Amino acid sequence: MLIALLLAAMVLAVLAYAVALARVVRANRVRPRLEAVGLGAVVNFFDTLGIGSFAPTTAWLKFRRLVPDRLIPPTMVVGLTPPAMAESFIFMNFYAVVVDALLLVGCALAMFAGGVLGAPLVARARVWIVQFIVAIGLALAATAYAMSNMGWFPAGGTAAGLPLGLTLVAIAASFGFGILANFGVGNYAPTMAMLSLMGMDPHLAFPIMAAGACLMGAGASVRHIAIAEIDLRIVLGLTIGGIPAVLVAAFIVKEMPIDILRWLVFVVVVYASAVMFRAAAIGRRSEKVGTTVSPVALS
Repeated sequence: MLIALLLAAMVLAVLAYAVALARVVRANRVRPRLEAVGLGAVVNFFDTLGIGSFAPTTAWLKFRRLVPDRLIPPTMVVGLTPPAMAESFIFMNFYAVVVDALLLVGCALAMFAGGVLGAPLVARARVWIVQFIVAIGLALAATAYAMSNMGWFPAGGTAAGLPLGLTLVAIAASFGFGILANFGVGNYAPTMAMLSLMGMDPHLAFPIMAAGACLMGAGASVRHIAIAEIDLRIVLGLTIGGIPAVLVAAFIVKEMPIDILRWLVFVVVVYASAVMFRAAAIGRRSEKVGTTVSPVALS
């Protein structure tokens, strides 16, 4: 029963997102940016195979200066939500019937609540704060990539659920992950690590991560669209390129060796994190002395 209600909520989330995005795109007569279409295809293809999409997308948007730093997280969240929605229904179909229903639904709803509440926070935050949090997220993602390749990631257990106490801890943590997603910190790696350390089968973390991403992405995206501080051209490009890539990866390719690619992404993400930390430091210093730093200096 709980799983059926969660699936119904996910369908409603997809519809709410689609209506909100369609209205603003039609009103502004937006066309997708071709570069973003290619970016969406690449990052979501490998996201479905286990690389993750937030960190490489952030790095590319930063290096190419496609949007201002402060707009990277909300633009990315809105653009990557439809591919995440596609992944969520795929993973729910494969694994949801095995996972403890209370854990699955509780974590997904908590992530949704965090996403909704976190959206206005990133919109009101100072630029250097956004840059600093994004830099931390990139550093954590790079750490997760290295741990995966070195075999240091928590191995997990065989459990399909958790005791009540740990379930409540996981739900509370998922709320925090939902807030952080608005700042560009992906939820996949921290959720996987947390549940694995708690003794769950890592494969069964996928429906929890995906369902949470679907609901969180929809809730946060609707608010970001209303706030209107996103680049719609990038959003459309990530969406149009991402959904077909997810389907190809999930149903045609299914799996491939990605260790070497993960190391390449590690290098790029570490550099992007360093650049973001530097930009945040410059922005914070300029704020203290009451000066204005040019966008070039923060790039």
